[in-house]
Amino acid sequence: MTTREWGAIYKEMGAKPVINATGSVTLLGGSTPVPEVKAAMDAADSAFIPLIELEQVAGDRIAEMLGVPAAYITSGAGSALTLATAAFMAGTDNAKIEQLPDTTGMPNEILIQKRQRYWYDRCLELAGAKLVEFGDENGTSEDDLRNAISDRTAAVHYVVYEQRPKDPNVLTLEQVIKITHDAGKPVSVDAAGQIYPLENFGKYVKMGADFQCIAAKYMGAPHSTGFALGTKEVIDAISRHSFVGYETHRIRGIGRPHKIDRQEIMGVVAAVRRWFSIDHEERLSIAEGQSQAILRPLKGIPGVRAELNTNIMGHQPYGVFIDLDPDVVGFTNADLVQKLRDGDPSIWTRVPDGASRLELHVFGLGEGEAELVGNAIVAAVKG
Repeated sequence: MTTREWGAIYKEMGAKPVINATGSVTLLGGSTPVPEVKAAMDAADSAFIPLIELEQVAGDRIAEMLGVPAAYITSGAGSALTLATAAFMAGTDNAKIEQLPDTTGMPNEILIQKRQRYWYDRCLELAGAKLVEFGDENGTSEDDLRNAISDRTAAVHYVVYEQRPKDPNVLTLEQVIKITHDAGKPVSVDAAGQIYPLENFGKYVKMGADFQCIAAKYMGAPHSTGFALGTKEVIDAISRHSFVGYETHRIRGIGRPHKIDRQEIMGVVAAVRRWFSIDHEERLSIAEGQSQAILRPLKGIPGVRAELNTNIMGHQPYGVFIDLDPDVVGFTNADLVQKLRDGDPSIWTRVPDGASRLELHVFGLGEGEAELVGNAIVAAVKG
């Protein structure tokens, strides 16, 4: 990679390319399709095909690879959440599908534990549903859930981060599934990043959840892709609410803007197939090596605490934690984020919400960029 080639297509339009040390985040473009995915997308250009048929056969292939009842490719994991919520409320009733986002006469409450509220639960409301919390900031009991379920309940939602310490004050997914199913209601799971270890891939549907979503961008598919996994009933309903239901069945559902093209559909299938065949030990070794390359120049710098993130679960393995002593270096962690962003080239990282230190991820780093990031931090600290 040369400086002239890097980001030239953006520079020619007057836009400023950046080095992505934040990870697979939407605000920076999410992912870069891997060669196998690009090849499948190029091959998809060779002919047109009815997308309702392609969605069906592509979903069948993914479901077979993952060992779940059914799957459906969507325009990202957030799209899968919105379409699934619509499916929980209106099912396959064409009149109700067309009535959304007006939920009059339908169950329209999605229950979620107070301590599990998160940034992307907004996607659950976009089809017209109402998020209803149960439990409180101190935790949740089984009776809290039992008492919250009513005729208005469309589903109970659960979010999973296997790479984080388990919260002992929330109900487990097993508890939620049992109590919710005993009440005759479905369970929805956001597991967008749970793609490794491989046994976690589709794990929650196998546990009994009626739906879970996955973001395909984490596996080298296009940024704007994801998929729903679930029971055949839920996936069939999602299809009717989706853009292909709108165009093929002529049902004016809320999913029309959630369009995905035939190239992306084939790219997702190729990404999942690749994910089950690649050497993950090699993949993790590369990520660890990139992380060590960031750390190397930071050793022994006064006021800089830098350590390896040893997590290998989920979608962003390894990485680096950076914590500055402002009394020594003269500025804060937040100041370092801005200094790196203001540099040339601009390096994007962040202090995540609820954290106090920088978390650098190598998911989006190209050849030679890990060393550049480490050296840029040294330069910022030394002034």
